[in-house]
Amino acid sequence: MPLVSVTRLRVRSVRFFPAFIWYTVRSLRQARGSSGCLAADVRREKALVFWTRTTWTDLSAMRSFMGSGAHRIVMPKLQHWCDEASLVHFEDASDRVPDWEAAALRLRHEGRTSRVRYPSEAHARGETVS
Repeated sequence: MPLVSVTRLRVRSVRFFPAFIWYTVRSLRQARGSSGCLAADVRREKALVFWTRTTWTDLSAMRSFMGSGAHRIVMPKLQHWCDEASLVHFEDASDRVPDWEAAALRLRHEGRTSRVRYPSEAHARGETVS
């Protein structure tokens, strides 16, 4: 069964935006070229809110991606750049990538927040989608 990963990140200041975009593009390219990646895309919701949605053959493939390349480099930086960060991983019996609405619902109901250094009020309350 494919493994789906959905993340939502809010960049806390426009001053971090250029570097955030640089690493987003590099990480997206890395994901799409990674062994076991079935799909990878990003969308901008509003202002400085971004979502990622990736689908993997299995947990091992996803972890291999996470621990290497541009993704590994950017992860610690996101704790400083973002004031909201949340994620959810789930197995999906269908062979289709869930649409963005379904991904958002999954994140809202089953997701968790990630550590950020300067959390927004919503993030501090544990909200995965504000």
